Amino acid sequence: MDVKALWAAVFDRLRLDLGASTAESWIAPLVADRFDGYTLYLGAPSMFLRDWVTNNYTDKILRCCNLEDKGIKEIEIFISEPSDRSVAVAGGSRPKNFGEVIGERQKFEEQRDFGVPLDPRLTFDNFVVGKPNELAYAAAWRVAESDRVAFNPLFLYGAVGLGKTHLMHAIAWNIKARSPDRNIAYLSAEKFMYQFVRAVRYKDTMAFKQQFRSVDVLMIDDIQFICGKDSTQEEFFHTFNTLVDNKRQVVVSADKSPSDLEGMEERLRSRLGWGLVADIHPTTYELRLSILQMKTSSFQISIPDRVLEFVAHKITSNIRELEGALNRIVASAILVGREITMESAKEVLSDLVRSNEKRITIDEIQKKVAAHYSIKLADMSSSRRSRQVSLPRQVAMFLAKKLTRHSLPEIGKNFGDRDHTTVLHAIKKIQDLMASDDNLAEDVRLLSQVLEK
Repeated sequence: MDVKALWAAVFDRLRLDLGASTAESWIAPLVADRFDGYTLYLGAPSMFLRDWVTNNYTDKILRCCNLEDKGIKEIEIFISEPSDRSVAVAGGSRPKNFGEVIGERQKFEEQRDFGVPLDPRLTFDNFVVGKPNELAYAAAWRVAESDRVAFNPLFLYGAVGLGKTHLMHAIAWNIKARSPDRNIAYLSAEKFMYQFVRAVRYKDTMAFKQQFRSVDVLMIDDIQFICGKDSTQEEFFHTFNTLVDNKRQVVVSADKSPSDLEGMEERLRSRLGWGLVADIHPTTYELRLSILQMKTSSFQISIPDRVLEFVAHKITSNIRELEGALNRIVASAILVGREITMESAKEVLSDLVRSNEKRITIDEIQKKVAAHYSIKLADMSSSRRSRQVSLPRQVAMFLAKKLTRHSLPEIGKNFGDRDHTTVLHAIKKIQDLMASDDNLAEDVRLLSQVLEK
C-alpha cells in the first residue's frame, strides 16, 4: 500500500474514532509525506497544528495506522513547507496542488483568529500608574514578563473606564513581543458566549472546546456578562480548569470582585478567586492630572497647565471621559482656531462639568449603603428577603431615585433585574418609615451627605 492510500484508509478510521468534525478540523490538514518502513512522516501546515495533534492525537493515529500496517511503530509530525509537487492528503482521493495547500493553510489560520484585534495604543508604555491602580499594574506586568504562570487566574476588577481593558491589551502585546509563538486569545465574555451558542447551534462544540483549550493565554473581558447564563458558565468552567491544569495563563476582568458576582456559580466564583484578585480604584486628582499630561505630550498644540488642572478637578467619573474631555478641547481649538484658555475650556466642557458635579452612580450608592449596614454588596442584587437585607436594599433604591437621573426600570435592573413596581414600592416604604423612624431618617440623611460630597 503506498503512503497516499495508507493515509486515506487511516483517515477513514480516525473519522469514526474521533468524529467527523474533529477529524476534519485537526487531522484533515495533515499531509502524508513518506513511510520509511518504521516511521510515518506527516506534514502539518503550522506549528500550532503540529503541537496540538502531537499532544492530543498521536496515540490514536498510531493505533489506527497499526490496523492498516503493523510495521508502523512511530508517528513523526513536522512543519511542512509548500511545494509545487502533488502531495498525499488525509482522506483525499486525489492529490492537492500548491494552491490548494496554501488555501488550506490560510483557512486554518483564519479559524485560529477567534479573538478580537488588539488596540496598538493600549500598551504598558501608555498606561499611567498611580495609587488607585498600582497593584493591578504590578500584577499585569508580572504576568506579561514571566516565563511561567505567575498568578492563575489574574482577576482584574473595577468600575467602567478605569483601565482594566488597557491592562489586558498591554499584557497581550508584551507577551507577543517576548514570545511570538505563544497563542493568545483576547475577547469579551459576550463574544465567548456568542461563539459557544453558535457552536451548539451548528453541532460543532468539539471544535469550540479544542479551539479555546489549546491557547497559551486566554483573556476574557467583562466576565460579569455570563452571570446567570448557566450553559456558558459550564463551558467556561471546564475551559478554565483545563487551561489552569495545563499551566496555561488565564486573565479575567469584571466590574466586581469574584465574591460579588451575583448570578455566577459558586464553584466558578471560587476558582476565579484562586490566583490574584487586583482591584482598580476610582482615580485620584493626581492620577487624572498625570494622565492628561501624558496625553497632551502627543498633541501638536500647547495646553496651559491651569486648563489641565481644571479638567482633572472637574472630570472625575472615569479615564475614558477624562480623555474625551481633553480631545474635545483640542478639537475645538483646531477646528475653530481659538486659543485654549480657562474660559474656552469651561465653555466647551460645560455639559460634562455639570454632569460630573452631580453624578452619583448606583454602584457607589450600593457600596456605601452595604458598608453602612454591614451587608454584602451582592445582597443588593440577591433574592434574599430578610429585613436585615431588604431594608438596606430599599434604602439604596430610594437614594438611587433621589440622587441619580436613572428611571425606575433602570434602577430595578441594577438591583438584580427587579421590576419598576418593586422600586416604586421600596421608595414609598422608605418615605413612610422615615416619617415615623428617626433612626432611619438619620441614616438616610447621613448617607446622602456622604454620597453628595
